[in-house]
Amino acid sequence: MLAWPALALLRTSLRDHEVHVLVPEYTRELAELCPSVDCVCVDPGREGGVRGLTKLLKAQHYQAVVSLYSTTRVGAAVWLARIPMRTAPATKLAQFFYNHRLTQRRSRSLKPEYEYNTELARFALRQLGVATGELPGPPYLAFKSSEIKGLRHMLVSEYRLPAHHRLVFLHPGSGGSARNLSLDQYASLANALRSRYGHSIIVTAGPGERPSAERLANRLVDVSHAVLESTQGLAKFARYIACADLFISGSTGPLHIAGSLDRPTVGFYPLRRSATALRWQTLNRASRRLAFTPPQDSPAENMQAIDIRKAAQQISDTFLCS
Repeated sequence: MLAWPALALLRTSLRDHEVHVLVPEYTRELAELCPSVDCVCVDPGREGGVRGLTKLLKAQHYQAVVSLYSTTRVGAAVWLARIPMRTAPATKLAQFFYNHRLTQRRSRSLKPEYEYNTELARFALRQLGVATGELPGPPYLAFKSSEIKGLRHMLVSEYRLPAHHRLVFLHPGSGGSARNLSLDQYASLANALRSRYGHSIIVTAGPGERPSAERLANRLVDVSHAVLESTQGLAKFARYIACADLFISGSTGPLHIAGSLDRPTVGFYPLRRSATALRWQTLNRASRRLAFTPPQDSPAENMQAIDIRKAAQQISDTFLCS
């Protein structure tokens, strides 16, 4: 999702060219939703090896490639495919497969990941001799308002939620390599939220996460709630997220989908340099995002050090009591 601003910049700058993306199968559905993309190519992965990926790239006769994140396998494939202009960050051994490299030092985490990506896209455009267009702002993903209105009505009816309530989505999923809050912390947070006109909690669950989502839901007190399991793919889940008046999560893919939709978001991040709130900042407007991390004097991975009641008060004041 954090590649979408870079793709939008390429799209506005390359009006007479096609923009394709190479993605793994599990993100194909999301890539197909991107308005800046003309074609989605699915990486054959390890089974296809370098040879399979090279064959795929050669068949498209690409003029240029921008590798936002390059592995040795991808680098070898774009080189073997003889793509004339090959751009990537100047990092690791994979950089030597590219003839245009930009030093970024992303590991220092001095700016958001999407800014590193747009910086690389601008660099590639300069190598092509193309004037850089204006970077579009959020939202980077949108659905028809009538579709989302209908889906929201279905959610409210199916789960028997008060129609006037704001919908607060709570996604307690693991977040991959980034540390997350515990279920007890999420339950304490949800129970401490306050709103002026009322709110309902929708606990969301990805594949295999329903049991933990139900355990969390069972700990909610005096608040209407429901469990929404994503069983129809990422594209459908993104549409559900578009119904949220607020999306709360650790540093997860769904949080970044919510950001791309410019929904209000609350993210919980560790202090580890490679996983900070700044590095993995969401794509929504600054006024629509809050981020919480452990105190500076606590261990970087100690999510238990976050003051949940204080966080709940700030979330309530910012998004639910206005």
